[in-house]
Amino acid sequence: MTIVATAAALSLPLSLCPTSKINTKKGERRGLRVFAVFGDESGSVERKSTWGTIFDVEDPRSKFPQSKGKFLDVNQALEVARFDIQYCDWRARQDLLTIMLLHEKVVEVLNPLAREYKSIGTLKKDLAGLQEELAQAHRQVHISEARVGTALDKLAYMEELVNDRLLQDRNTADSNQTSTSTSPSTSTASLDMVKRKLPQKSLNVSGPVQPYHPRLKNFWYPVAFSTDLKDDTMIPIDCFEEPWVVFRGQDGKPGCVRNTCAHRACPLHLGSVNEGRIQCPYHGWEYSTDGKCEKMPSTRLLNVKIKSLPCLEQEGMIWIWPGSDPPTATLPSLQPPPGFKIHAEIVMELPVEHGLLLDNLLDLAHAPFTHTSTFAKGWSVPSLVKFLTPASGLQGYWDPYPIDMEFRPPCMVLSTIGISKPGKLEGQSTKQCATHLHQLHVCLPSSRDKTRLLYRMSLDFAPVLQHIPFMQYLWRYFAEKVLNEDLRLVLGQQDRMLMGANVWNCPVSYDKLGVRYRLWRDAVERGAKRLPFTEST
Repeated sequence: MTIVATAAALSLPLSLCPTSKINTKKGERRGLRVFAVFGDESGSVERKSTWGTIFDVEDPRSKFPQSKGKFLDVNQALEVARFDIQYCDWRARQDLLTIMLLHEKVVEVLNPLAREYKSIGTLKKDLAGLQEELAQAHRQVHISEARVGTALDKLAYMEELVNDRLLQDRNTADSNQTSTSTSPSTSTASLDMVKRKLPQKSLNVSGPVQPYHPRLKNFWYPVAFSTDLKDDTMIPIDCFEEPWVVFRGQDGKPGCVRNTCAHRACPLHLGSVNEGRIQCPYHGWEYSTDGKCEKMPSTRLLNVKIKSLPCLEQEGMIWIWPGSDPPTATLPSLQPPPGFKIHAEIVMELPVEHGLLLDNLLDLAHAPFTHTSTFAKGWSVPSLVKFLTPASGLQGYWDPYPIDMEFRPPCMVLSTIGISKPGKLEGQSTKQCATHLHQLHVCLPSSRDKTRLLYRMSLDFAPVLQHIPFMQYLWRYFAEKVLNEDLRLVLGQQDRMLMGANVWNCPVSYDKLGVRYRLWRDAVERGAKRLPFTEST
């Protein structure tokens, strides 16, 4: 029987057919048998089946592409990738055939009807031979699995190279168009301009965090949840290393003023809100939401005003515009998708620079290694993790995880996760999952070493959880537990970065969304007329 498995491994012609009847004193036996066609003493036997075409595939090893020179060009690289795929397909068919043959042999050896014609010694010998063949097939399947993983790694690397080349070609075209529209120049000057315009292949995020560029402030930033801002309360915040305080005016609309009294620089949030005005606890000066001082007890009222920021309320969130440019007329929507109900809104102050926190939130490949005590407990480590996204987008989905993710400028991350049971993943995409969790993370840059995190969690199932008392404390406990798993690593990154290490020293294919965020941020700080990966100009 060993020669049958050997013939299968060498891809000899084979056939599948129904077994003939075996009449015995105890009955009949029917089944599906797999035969390799080879010569024996009784002559050649041929058996045909409609399934034979599954395994009738030419061995591609004789057609390995030959390269001309030390390096491969694009076409040669594609040929190598095509060969890898063909070989993996052929090898998988051979492995399947071997398994089918072994299954047939196991059934034949263990068949009770066959025991009448074999001695115990013969059965033991057959079983020992089967055990060795099964072990060999098991090893071969693992080898094939490793080959598939290697081929996928090659394809992912080629995809990364192609994307980089497309991005370079696009920037090169833009540079050539710019140089042509300005004034004639020599080819050498144009080439120099192109080289200056091309993005760097690697990112450099190292050393002490530099002061935030003013251009990064010219966006609407969410700073608080509407439910946290009552009529008689206030919320102190730091934004771009400046202290602010948010409160509601007499008309109920929110306002944001500098958290420093014009009189003696006392923090205003230590005071109170009276009839829509914030009162300083030191001498009782009162300010409206536009920053104008409207009351000065025990002295003559002077024309005093503190700085205020444009402030709006939309979809349950308070927004401010900290930049010097005129604010845009519209705010981005951060509502969960239709069918979702908000279950938790949590605010945390974290001792980490907001860019590093965004880098972490835009990466899912770390989950089975970092979150082993929380949501990723029990997750297997896939052979390849990819983030699939349009060429000009800041959103996409993770493969093999059923998770959609988007970076929404300037500091928001939205994700929808397909879930079934804790620690389990269901389906190949979020659309194939029956239940979902939607998350919003807002990373407000408080200072160069502090981030104000706003977290909102929504579900499209179990609405009864909204009515369970103290449920929000349980949600906060889980959120903090997950975050702490990340925080110890990001704080370590920040420490190494401050000592000069580059936290983006060697990005790989699954870092795509984080790299795009960094390229977008660099373009904003450079004052680029068109921001990469977005439709805005």
